[in-house]
Amino acid sequence: MSATKIERLDGIGPLVDRYQVFLLDQFGVLHDGQAPYPGAVEALPALKRAGKTVVLISNSGKRARPNEDRLLKLGFAAGSWDHFVSSGEVAWRSFNEMAASGKLRAGTKCLLISRDNDRTAIEGLPFVLTAAGEDAELVLISASEGDRHDLDHYRRLLAPAAARQVPCFCTNPDRIMLTAVGPRFGAGEIADLYEGLGGSVTRIGKPYPAIFDAALALAGEPDRRSVVCVGDSVEHDVAGGNGAGVATALVLGGILADTPDLEAVFDEQQAWPDYITGSFSLR
Repeated sequence: MSATKIERLDGIGPLVDRYQVFLLDQFGVLHDGQAPYPGAVEALPALKRAGKTVVLISNSGKRARPNEDRLLKLGFAAGSWDHFVSSGEVAWRSFNEMAASGKLRAGTKCLLISRDNDRTAIEGLPFVLTAAGEDAELVLISASEGDRHDLDHYRRLLAPAAARQVPCFCTNPDRIMLTAVGPRFGAGEIADLYEGLGGSVTRIGKPYPAIFDAALALAGEPDRRSVVCVGDSVEHDVAGGNGAGVATALVLGGILADTPDLEAVFDEQQAWPDYITGSFSLR
C-alpha cells in the first residue's frame, strides 16, 4: 500500500455504507481523556441505528468495565457499543487462566505500575502487591503517570527487578498518552525502559494479534473484508489493523493532530491506512 491509495474523508460517513463491523479506539478518537470530541457522542448510536456491530478496542491497562464506566461519565450513551475489549481485560483473562491451570503460583509478588493507585487490573488474581523492585516476582505495567513523574522515577523503581530478569507484562503498549497538560510518555515507553535496563517484556494490546482476535471473536468472526479499524495511532491501530487483515481509518484529532509529515510516519512504521479523516463524526 502507498499514500497514493489512501482516501481522505470528511468524517466517517462514507464508511457506514462500506463496512459492517467497526473496531474503534477510544483515546484520540472518541475522547481526549477529559471530554468527547465533537460529533463522537452522536456517531456511536448512529452506527448502532444503522445496524452496525461496534466493538471498542483499547490499549487501556484497565479492565473493560472501568473503561465503559468512564465513557458513560463522559456522556456516551449506554448501549451505543456492543463490546469493549481492553488490553487490560485480555491480560486479566490470560492471568486468570494461568492461575486456574497452576501456571501462575498463588501469592506471586507483583510490582504494579498503574495510575492513581488503581488496582483493578489485578483484582481477583492471586497476586500479592509489592512496592519494591527488589521483591518483585512479576512486573505489570498497566499505565503511566508521565505527567507526574519523569522516567528516572521509573528507572529507580524498576532497575532492581530488571537486573534479576523478573518477567514484565505491559498492558498498554502506547508510548504516548494524552493528558490534561498535553502529550506525555505512556506505559509503552516505561516498557521500553525496562528492556533498556536488561529486562524482557511481553506486550499485550494493539498492534499485537491477541487483542484483535478477541475483538473479532466477540463480533462473531466476521468476514474481515467487512471490518474497519478506526484509530489515531499508526503504530498501534493502523499497523494492528493491517496485521489483522482489516481496513483501517486514521483519525487525525489525537496524537497525530500536529504531525506535518504523515507519510514519513507511515514509512517509519511500515503501516498505511486505507482512509484518513479529521474526526470520528458523521458529516
